[in-house]
Amino acid sequence: MSLVGAYDLVIFDLDGVVYLIDKPIDGAAQAVERLRSAGTAVAYATNNASRRAADVAALLTGMGVSAAADEVLTSAGAAAAMLAERLPAGAPVLVVGAEALRAEVRDHGLTPVERLEDGPVAVVQGYGPDVGWRILAEASLAVRAGALWMATNTDRTLPSPRGPLPGNGSLVSVLRTALNRDPDVIVGKPAPALFETAASLSRSARPLVVGDRLDTDIEGAVGAGMDSLLVLTGVSGAADLLHAPKQRRPVYVAADLSGLFGEAEAARIPAAREELGGWRLAPGKLTGSGTPVDALRLLTGVYWNGGEVQAGSDEARELLTGWGLPA
Repeated sequence: MSLVGAYDLVIFDLDGVVYLIDKPIDGAAQAVERLRSAGTAVAYATNNASRRAADVAALLTGMGVSAAADEVLTSAGAAAAMLAERLPAGAPVLVVGAEALRAEVRDHGLTPVERLEDGPVAVVQGYGPDVGWRILAEASLAVRAGALWMATNTDRTLPSPRGPLPGNGSLVSVLRTALNRDPDVIVGKPAPALFETAASLSRSARPLVVGDRLDTDIEGAVGAGMDSLLVLTGVSGAADLLHAPKQRRPVYVAADLSGLFGEAEAARIPAAREELGGWRLAPGKLTGSGTPVDALRLLTGVYWNGGEVQAGSDEARELLTGWGLPA
């Protein structure tokens, strides 16, 4: 049975898994269509608050990745819904972020504002490429005056074809520094709400989370009690996985989404063996050669038990050095 054959729903993160900013990752569209053909439900859960669900679905469809608006859960929509539960109808909310976040706040019966003088009772902060000092200053003043401070997410970076870019977590850190405090509420991953909502809407009994970040996607899946697959097409790399604490350890790892359709034991970590795909583990040494993912599967068992390895072959030395590990 393939890895994905044991699950009735696949919940995809987007940035770093399906696309990089506005460019699809190779194989993403084919993976989604293969799942749909097999009758496996699909959902998309993103911390990026700069687009609404319908806009995300349209973006995906334009890339050749089939998606419907009701399959997309965004931190912007979740944050607005949470605020609507806490605040009276029409309450003023100072919005730091993109127009998508303002629209979500408006659609949930609240009033988006931009200044302290408008009397905001809450500040909601999400990623927006045009967020600048002026709106951050207004948000700082509002929180000091007693407004609830809600962050859609705290991802430090966004993956892009040019490399990691500052994410909402970096912008949140500006206010965290100015206010010397943390947000009152953080909505998105690693909080489990997006994953739990996706599973509930699909009536899933056995969901699988697919993500590229250990600190959001995988930790969120662990917190939600769901199995997860880490793909190495986005933020977290091999060294991050080897040093991951228990709450950030996935069940599987793969180079990309094609891993969904291979055998589950070909992706499960740690690999319960000492030889794999041409690599061999001896006490304290990695020798041989093979694919990076096979080496990674072997090494997780060592590193997660507090050990380390050195290179016992030129290929192993090149691999470990490339991962930033001592060789």
